[in-house]
This record gives sequence, structure tokens and C-alpha cells, in this order.
Amino acid sequence: MNKYALALLAAPLALGTVAVPSAIAQSAASDLSAVQAHLRAVDSMTAGFVQTDRNNQSLTGTLTLKRPGKIRFQYQKGVPMLIVSDGKALTMIDYEVKQVQRWPISNSPLGALLNPNMDLSKYGRVIQTGDPRVLSVEVRDPKRPEYGIITMVFVREAGAPAGLKLSGWVATDAQNKRTAIKLRDQRFNVPVAANAFAWTDPRPANKRR
Repeated sequence: MNKYALALLAAPLALGTVAVPSAIAQSAASDLSAVQAHLRAVDSMTAGFVQTDRNNQSLTGTLTLKRPGKIRFQYQKGVPMLIVSDGKALTMIDYEVKQVQRWPISNSPLGALLNPNMDLSKYGRVIQTGDPRVLSVEVRDPKRPEYGIITMVFVREAGAPAGLKLSGWVATDAQNKRTAIKLRDQRFNVPVAANAFAWTDPRPANKRR
């Protein structure tokens, strides 16, 4: 596990129930604002990724993102699976068994990543990493625990949108299934083809909805 992933295991900063020095509270608010600015400044992104599940099994692939709401996880050759969002619904396609699952983006931990207008001051909190170069923010809706949690990890980098580069994230769904994504070769605000989020339905025509 790389140092950025390890940073996610650090104890979260407790806010509200204990006395927090104003400087720390102000720094956390500033960091949340910086993340919000980054999300709003990035219209599109491409990157390579390594996905690791809770059993420490890893897959690689390429990611294409276009806000608001669109993302595609194209897995390595030989993996008959695709995850794609068309801006409305997140779809997982298993070409091996010819199955398709769909759910609203807002019901997924990825909703925070794909919606640049989400108010992080309401749903996000800064996680202390112990490294001033690394900024980690956990986003969850306490009223909707079934939507899961996403912890986004950023590296401070001059020249990146709002001074931050998205390094990866850890998503935990309502069933407590944990998936970590580590990004590489990130390119921000690049042209993305209109058909980049299209997919082929493997189901027989009479079983499609």
C-alpha cells in the first residue's frame, strides 16, 4: 500500500464534540474550500488507475471523467467488466454473464466526485494525514448512510486545478464493501469524445428495460 493510501488510515479529526483550536478549524475550512474549488475547476479528466478491493485483489485500467455526472472505468484487457455513468445513472456491465446493474449516481459514493456543486461544508470533513502535502477529505450524507462514504485524496501541486491533484479515493458502500482507487498520469480539462460514455448492452433484446 502506498503512502497516500496509508494516510487514509489516520484517525479522523473530531470536530464539534471537543474544543478544536480555531487555527485548525480555519485550516480545515480552507482545505474544504480548496477541494470544492478543484472539483468546480475540473470539467474533464483522464487517468490510469489501479483498483484494489477489500480482499487486496487489484485490477488496472483507464478512467475518463466529464462533469457533471459522467465517468467510465475501462478495465484491463481480459476483464469482461465495464462501469460507466451517463450523467444520470451508474451502470455496471458484466459481459461474461451478460448482466447489467444500474443505480442513481446520487446513491453511490461517487456522487461526491461527479457533482461539483455538492456543498462540502455540509457533507465533508478533513482527515488528518500527517503530511502537509497530502489533503484527504471524507464525504458522507449522515441522513443517507445507505449512499456510502468516499474519502478523496489530493496532493498539493502547483499548476494543478486549484493547486490540487486528485491522487485517488477510497469508496465504502452500504454493505461496507471497500474499494480503493489510485490514479496515475492524470490529465485535467482535456477533450473528451461525446461517445466516451456509451456502452454495448450484452443482454438479449427481450430482457432489456
